[in-house]
Amino acid sequence: MKALVAEHLGSGRDPEHWPKPSLPEYAFIGRSNVGKSSLINMLCHINKLARVSTTPGRTRNVEHFRVLGTLTKDLPWMLADLPGYGFAKVSKAERATWETMIRRYLKERENLQVVFLLVDSRLEPQQNDLDMVQWLGENGIPFAIAFTKSDKLKQPRIQSNVARFKRELKKTWERLPTMFVTSSETSMGRDELLGYIEEVNLEWHA
Repeated sequence: MKALVAEHLGSGRDPEHWPKPSLPEYAFIGRSNVGKSSLINMLCHINKLARVSTTPGRTRNVEHFRVLGTLTKDLPWMLADLPGYGFAKVSKAERATWETMIRRYLKERENLQVVFLLVDSRLEPQQNDLDMVQWLGENGIPFAIAFTKSDKLKQPRIQSNVARFKRELKKTWERLPTMFVTSSETSMGRDELLGYIEEVNLEWHA
């Protein structure tokens, strides 16, 4: 499996602390403990690129990485790891700071191409995930959904949970967003995600 070349560019809460928006950028967001860091490490095939913790809420800033390459093209791009939402074991003030930072980033980051919204495939549809989908749509922010931890249950159960999520979205969405089913343990979905990123990168660099 091809490993990508990646480096950590920095960590910050304010735009002046983020890298210059000179490359196509992809943000990863989801509920706390959904497996964002594990998915990022799997995607780049680099252990410990993003810090993985069993304690939710460890990512507290926007963490930026520069990545070189996808499946076939060595085109540079940036990856942003955002704090998880829905984590209760921090103060209300801290949660408010995270929310303000995340929304500002998502609405103002000019080189942001796609937000990958990570959803735990083991669970029935969660209201805060559905709310995030709605907010992204209302603000015109391009996004795709990546269902995580698909190795934790048998595939019929995973497929059933994904189908339930789709049914919830169809109540308010005429056209569903692009969706991927992934596993950080088995690398399921890696080629599909990198292929999707590669297509967008080709348009950016054209």
